[in-house]
Amino acid sequence: MTDNSVILEKRGQAFWIAINRPDKRNALNADVIAGVAKGYRDAHEEKDVRVIVLTGAGDKAFCAGADLQNSGAAFAMDYSRPNVDYADLLRLSQNSTKPAIARVGGACMAGGMGLLCMTDMAVAADHAIFGLPEVKVGVFPMQVMSLLQSIAPPRLVNEWALTGEPFDARAAQAAGLLNYVVPAAELDAKIDWLIGRIVDKSPTAIRRGKYAMRAIASMSFDESIAYTESQIALLAMTEDAKEGLKAFSEKRKPSWPGR
Repeated sequence: MTDNSVILEKRGQAFWIAINRPDKRNALNADVIAGVAKGYRDAHEEKDVRVIVLTGAGDKAFCAGADLQNSGAAFAMDYSRPNVDYADLLRLSQNSTKPAIARVGGACMAGGMGLLCMTDMAVAADHAIFGLPEVKVGVFPMQVMSLLQSIAPPRLVNEWALTGEPFDARAAQAAGLLNYVVPAAELDAKIDWLIGRIVDKSPTAIRRGKYAMRAIASMSFDESIAYTESQIALLAMTEDAKEGLKAFSEKRKPSWPGR
């Protein structure tokens, strides 16, 4: 990352990653992708960070997708590489063991939809709009589909991708893309509320739980139940589990050791 296109900031137990290109509707370029990836890695290196918040600067856009002002750069590929940086960012997010919240303060389009889908929870301002307009410029939301198809109903995904037409925050919530839709003035308060409901819970349970959810995503039921029955046995042996049960019996709030 060579500029300040992404701002990384630790706020208490939350690690904020803010795309900082409001004049470009927080569009994606190489520096933005590198900056968001660095934020994910830094958040995992900070032991006391419990949650990641991904957002965009200003109130116009969360992320408008690839920066098409320089379309040659946006669609330039090194064909000798089997992977691309944006796809690697999505991979990184899916292997994360710390929960992530998307704070959507404005338009969330194209590749921005991928950033939305790579988080665990999402809160949007009620004026935010969403969409997959790639077909309007002759491409398709290929990489976004890898995450979107497991979140939203297939018929809606088909409509969004094939027509390229936008939809509003209420439609996004109804489709399962958002947890909450609030007035813009209440967005930060709702994010803080959601952070508070995460950081008082067991970090070990969340860490191992996210790992397990990722592992069983493509398993059959028989494979999944065999895996999870062993995982709950291992989790019960952790220091957090022992503290949680002790605190429950003593009718007090737990003090999580995080082990």
